[in-house]
Amino acid sequence: MHEYEIFIEEINPCGGEKFSKKTLLEAEADSPEAYVKENGRYPVLETISKENGDVVIVTGDGKGSVVRYTFTE
Repeated sequence: MHEYEIFIEEINPCGGEKFSKKTLLEAEADSPEAYVKENGRYPVLETISKENGDVVIVTGDGKGSVVRYTFTE
């Protein structure tokens, strides 16, 4: 298990990123993918590994609702 700081942005099609709901939390998980699989409500659309080691996972419903998870160890 790893401990992660997770920044979650919930973006809806009406408000876009400007009005996204932002949440910061700490959680333990085997991996970022495992956390999203267990706690996410949408399928994964994209996974990005940043140079600084952060992992960004974007999920969505295909109709404009998107949840972006940014994991920092």
